[in-house]
Amino acid sequence: MLLAMEFKYPHNIFYMIFAAAAVVFFVLSFGKKEKIMAMLHLNDKIPFKILRSVFLCTALSLTAFSLMGPQVFTGYTEVSKTGLDIYVIMDTSKSMLVSDIKPDRITLAKKIVENLLNHLDGDRIGFIPFASDAYIQMPLTDDYQLAHMFLAVMDTDMIGGGGTNLAAAIKLANDSFKRTSSADKVILILSDGEEHAEAIRGVLKNIADDTLKIYTIGVGTEKGGLVPIYNNAGDTVLDYMKDEIGNPVTSRLNAENLIKLAKDGGGSYYQATLQGIDTSSLIKELSTLKRDTSDPEKIKRFTPLYQYFLAGGILLFMIVWFMPEKRRVI
Repeated sequence: MLLAMEFKYPHNIFYMIFAAAAVVFFVLSFGKKEKIMAMLHLNDKIPFKILRSVFLCTALSLTAFSLMGPQVFTGYTEVSKTGLDIYVIMDTSKSMLVSDIKPDRITLAKKIVENLLNHLDGDRIGFIPFASDAYIQMPLTDDYQLAHMFLAVMDTDMIGGGGTNLAAAIKLANDSFKRTSSADKVILILSDGEEHAEAIRGVLKNIADDTLKIYTIGVGTEKGGLVPIYNNAGDTVLDYMKDEIGNPVTSRLNAENLIKLAKDGGGSYYQATLQGIDTSSLIKELSTLKRDTSDPEKIKRFTPLYQYFLAGGILLFMIVWFMPEKRRVI
């Protein structure tokens, strides 16, 4: 059984090192105390003195060992997952730095996606940032912890150049979906809608896929705001973006483009507020779509053993606690 033992939390080996160091310190201090007592010609008579020390060291070691999550491999289980394929297309153009929605558009958009990730179960998700161009930052995956990591590093410096090319992002997402799947495929777009609608409609006409659903989330306000230019550290506004004749550029939400895009794509439009959007409404709508069952995947099955080591450590601590401590010094 010990040969087949694995650890669920191997990084907790730190506690075993700490326990070993404590045992060594305890043994050395015990030996030093005995020498001092001998030099003073004193004999400290404590019942079960050696046994008490052994029990304490063993209890500490067992407790630390249990924190590593010892477990035994007992076989494999085949698991099939049912879910959607979702590509999140995130606008990372400089206009997403506008703070008409606090703290700014891209921060709020990332918060919305983070809330969505927290409610997914079995669905695969991928990220495609876009500005003047688009690329797959993270392919489709059901590893939501990995998705949170990729989302955290998304910003407006990922793609150089000015302007937005949402049409290229939609085409890239559609080309990246698994063609053999009969399930609905979802594209979720978060943007301020500043894109030429004609180019987008041209892409949708070429797709002609009834299983593709496009949902859009408008991030920004109709009043809009100035597009800031930050320093290299990204914490100080140096100036604001200007047009060809030197006037400050005001970026406004173009909800009309996003509403039309969602309608043509068979999905729905959502308007972000200061709190983001009601993610539960989007999740509820996604739950009505046709899902696909993936091929069975072999998952390792384990039987946890930590409770036995923890119980042994606690039992030894209790035994030491109730051991008599009456002393007789000669």
